[in-house]
Amino acid sequence: MNVSEKVKDSYSSQYDEKSVAWRNLGAKYKAQNIIELAKNITFDNVLEVGAGEGSILSWLSKWNFSKDLNCVEISESGIELIKSKNIENLKNVLLFDGYKIPFPDNHFDLVICSHVMEHVEHERILLREIKRVSKNQIFEVPIDFSFYVDKKIQHFLAYGHINIYTPALFRFLLKSENFEVVKDKCYLFSNDVLKPLYEHNKTGFYLMKLKMFFLRMSPFLLGIKPSAYVVLTSKTDKDLSIF
Repeated sequence: MNVSEKVKDSYSSQYDEKSVAWRNLGAKYKAQNIIELAKNITFDNVLEVGAGEGSILSWLSKWNFSKDLNCVEISESGIELIKSKNIENLKNVLLFDGYKIPFPDNHFDLVICSHVMEHVEHERILLREIKRVSKNQIFEVPIDFSFYVDKKIQHFLAYGHINIYTPALFRFLLKSENFEVVKDKCYLFSNDVLKPLYEHNKTGFYLMKLKMFFLRMSPFLLGIKPSAYVVLTSKTDKDLSIF
């Protein structure tokens, strides 16, 4: 199975200088999350699935996370930008079809998949392929859920978000595919990441800050509606079993 041509085309030319600068800022925090969750596991080689324009890889290489970084990406423009960065510890940069990862079983100690699953048409197929090639995995997804999220469909489709999660719903997806959840974290985006999104809506920005204040005061609410959810999982040998 391949990514549909319409989806592939939409990602093949999405990166420009303004978006890359903002992505690089957000990638710093995503890379910090990866390093935090990977502290207690042993790994040598790492694969990022859906590497975008390479911002996370750049930070991980800069911080010497691994000497053997690799990536696959569906966007031709993303691939070109990754290669242009000359990331020191990056060994392989491969264009892929969105589902078939061109490496053998259990090849990687760690696979990273950050802010990808919300874009994927057939998420379980990609999850199974990630599990096939890896021993440990780190996923991060944005938490777009609200009780009236269907009223904002055009907003989220404009970002390419076709899957909506809560932390619990994403854990359910992982566990139903027999990933073992090892460690996880709910967190809120920083002001410097959020501010460009509200460039023309100062009132919306301050309302968002107020909402985040209340979320920080309530661990229960933060566990339901953070900005994003990041989780370390490990591979099990089980297959999906229903009934």
